Amino acid sequence: MKIYVTSVFVDDQQKALDFYTEVLGFAKKHDIPLGGPRWLTVVSPEDPEGTELLLEPDGHPVVKPYKQGLVADGIPAASFQVADVQAEYERLRALGVTFTQEPLAAGPVTMAVFDDTCGNLIQIVTPAQ
Repeated sequence: MKIYVTSVFVDDQQKALDFYTEVLGFAKKHDIPLGGPRWLTVVSPEDPEGTELLLEPDGHPVVKPYKQGLVADGIPAASFQVADVQAEYERLRALGVTFTQEPLAAGPVTMAVFDDTCGNLIQIVTPAQ
């Protein structure tokens, strides 16, 4: 068994697609109209056949309070591995990304947390070498 698709709830699919591709550097995999919302996924360009991230609309009534609770408590909705957290932090800050946690060594990882502009906090991590 392996993870095929996982999702992050977003308040605007187009804004999310722009951010996740143009800022974070993911590649669009699927964009299938479903009569309003879309089946919209992105993948890592390093692994185009790997796990897809579904940019899922947050229209279900329980989702917005869930997202707001996570953000209020500083809990990331997803975690992405990067080669160098400090370098990625600097690259993303230069692009105007807002971080809620600067790079921090935490046991076996160095991590940072940013706002994805779509209602989520996202964590980036680099495992200790």
